[in-house]
Amino acid sequence: MTEQRTIELKIKRQDSPNDPPRWEVFSVPYLPRANVITCLKQIQSNPVTKDGKETTPVVWDSNCLEEVCGACTMLVNGKVRQACSALVDQLEQPIVLEPMRKFPTVRDLVVDRSFMFESLKRVKAWIPIDGSYDLGAGPRMSERQQEIAYMLSRCMTCGCCVEACPQVNERSDFIGPAVISQVRLFNLHPTGEMNRWERLESLIDKDGISGCGGAQNCVKVCPKEIQLTESIAAMARETSKYQIRKIFHMD
Repeated sequence: MTEQRTIELKIKRQDSPNDPPRWEVFSVPYLPRANVITCLKQIQSNPVTKDGKETTPVVWDSNCLEEVCGACTMLVNGKVRQACSALVDQLEQPIVLEPMRKFPTVRDLVVDRSFMFESLKRVKAWIPIDGSYDLGAGPRMSERQQEIAYMLSRCMTCGCCVEACPQVNERSDFIGPAVISQVRLFNLHPTGEMNRWERLESLIDKDGISGCGGAQNCVKVCPKEIQLTESIAAMARETSKYQIRKIFHMD
């Protein structure tokens, strides 16, 4: 009789934000073309460790299952990525799963990404609607602007860039690459441009654009291949010009 092939997973677990972390190893039946989420669901249906110990189901976040929402971002074999697009056949075993380290752990593989969402509020990453939206078509955007805006709009606030950024640490409040890139996106918008000074103002604090150390890790790990370093450079130029205008009262 042929022995059934299995997949081994080593998962870092934590019952609550205040509990100490621990490691548990699981073995699940191999399924062709399975991703990490598939393996986690197998563990969820039968939460027993490799050595036969009953345990609680592993907790993780997921939603779209097609690398669009960013909810299932975690460390897979030490690399930050989405679990839904991490295919088992392309991973070394044991598959080591850990929560992101730059965000507070809620439980197991679930982290609290509120830092990113609050930062988006801080930079006013939205287009204000003043009631004039029914006056017909707005200003046209050039094809080049559309291409840039589309690329920037692909950001799903997954946290990969924050996880990889050495400037985001316990000694720094750096706002992070994704939020800076979103300032660029909304300042490009013909309507959003009216509030560009407010967004630039939010980036000139010590934890804003000046907090970037130029490591370029962010652009290497972005699952949407957004040119985050280009956005940071562009916003550095814009904030410099903004501060000069403030000094000479050129508003």
